[in-house]
Amino acid sequence: MKAVYMENVRFAYDKDAWVLNGVDFTAEYGKITLLSGMSGDGKSTLLSIICGIIPNMTPGTLEGKTYVAGKDVREMKTSEISRQVGCVLQNAELQIVQAIVEDEVAFGCENLAMPQEMIEKRVKAACAMMEIDPSLKTRTLSGGQKQRLITAATLAMGQKIIILDEPLANLDKEGTHTLMTALRRLTDRGYCVIVTEHRLDMVLPYVDEVWNISKGKVKKVEDKQAYLISRAEIITDSCKPPQNPSELLRITGVKKAFAKREILKGIDLTVYRGERLLILGQNGCGKTTLSRIIARLERADEGKIEQFIDKKLGTRRASRRWFKEVGVVYQNPNYQLFMPTVRKEIEFGAESKEYADEIIDMFDLHSLETRHPQSLSEGQKRRVSIAAVAASRPKLLLLDEPTVGQDYAGLQRLVDVLGKIHVRDNNTMITVTHDLRPARALCDRAVLIEGGKVAKEGGKELVDQYFLS
Repeated sequence: MKAVYMENVRFAYDKDAWVLNGVDFTAEYGKITLLSGMSGDGKSTLLSIICGIIPNMTPGTLEGKTYVAGKDVREMKTSEISRQVGCVLQNAELQIVQAIVEDEVAFGCENLAMPQEMIEKRVKAACAMMEIDPSLKTRTLSGGQKQRLITAATLAMGQKIIILDEPLANLDKEGTHTLMTALRRLTDRGYCVIVTEHRLDMVLPYVDEVWNISKGKVKKVEDKQAYLISRAEIITDSCKPPQNPSELLRITGVKKAFAKREILKGIDLTVYRGERLLILGQNGCGKTTLSRIIARLERADEGKIEQFIDKKLGTRRASRRWFKEVGVVYQNPNYQLFMPTVRKEIEFGAESKEYADEIIDMFDLHSLETRHPQSLSEGQKRRVSIAAVAASRPKLLLLDEPTVGQDYAGLQRLVDVLGKIHVRDNNTMITVTHDLRPARALCDRAVLIEGGKVAKEGGKELVDQYFLS
């Protein structure tokens, strides 16, 4: 039975600039349906039409037929659609409104006026399904834990059509298995699940149908394996590790706790000048916390970090001069995109307009130059945020989940550009990622964090052990 049916759907945010141009698409109850395609090709736009965001909240020109649960969305109020469709958007953090996990999961159920006894049962079941502690404070969660939280909050409401936009973006392999297994169980009970995802190798084993979106049109994919192979080129690495490098950072006994929950329990680590260090570990193990402490965005409770970038930068205070030498790409790009256009965003920290032009060319951002950064897709925002930080030519570049929202072609291009900048500037790169696809190509040396400490160190072979074991 069809849960979603679209016929000859066209949509434009601006008049005559069709993002979708003649889309025919169906998704059935009892199946997981994957919507795949390149960054910026309209996946999120299509999902926004299904869940009523377009045109009820986001204006534009919408044509064609869209039926959800057998009804024409044009004849449904947003509140009526929301009782049929649960939606987990790309940016989980922007959807969290409560301070405690339990309250967040209950929030949607309360808005649907469910009885208190039913809410309690649903909260307990959803938290168990997503393996998240209901007593935790939401602000202390990692990116992956926040993704699981928002998914739990959506599942608790009980809509029979579930939409997830890039749900694996910040999840480790265990979290991915937990989520996709839970979704599989839901479809066995008659739910319709629609997923968009670039990490095809992680999601394809669980899905029933695949649709590809390209140039405003959607086509059903008949051979999943051939489709994966065609979009899973090896991400190559052109860089060589430094020979006999000197110390850049010396991290000793670093500890950090949030709300009496100890995250880092004594990190000892040396970062070498000119290397590319990859930080691995499960969601919530402290990878982002460690990178923020290194960047001087957080203070450690105990321990110290000695830096050998420049003696004048001291050991504790963050300053404008510090952030000239240390570039930080946040896990959430919305926090650092603030200029009115992409061009101005790149020019803000660039040493010259000529160098800004070079960066725009390297990151292939010409078509986005005049767009407001916050109007872009999540994958495009990620490229712009990396380009803007790279434009300042920092000696130390910290990248937290830099590949979220990138298709395989975009990944190859991004890794190539980061490699060229690394070689040219001889910078040091520290990358946090859950994404197997580019991990080896961003790594000279890897460390694995477990139990709040550095459990293992190694080269590219540690990447394979972590992701493939």
